Amino acid sequence: MNKFKRSLRRRSPSIRSDETIDYKDTSLLRRFVSEQGRILSRRMNRLTSKQQRSVAVAIKRARILALLPFSNSEN
Repeated sequence: MNKFKRSLRRRSPSIRSDETIDYKDTSLLRRFVSEQGRILSRRMNRLTSKQQRSVAVAIKRARILALLPFSNSEN
């Protein structure tokens, strides 16, 4: 038994084709931020590298404009 065997079923991408990545869309951006406020990795998000870069830029812009918090306030 190989425990590192990949599953054979295809996973759908986490961004649909009709969704655009925008810093004003905070409900979309919150899906890519952890509970601690960190940007989740590309592997966890199931994004392409181009999508991950645009998500990171959008999250950083939203943080600067105070649309998203920089970190969780419970720490």
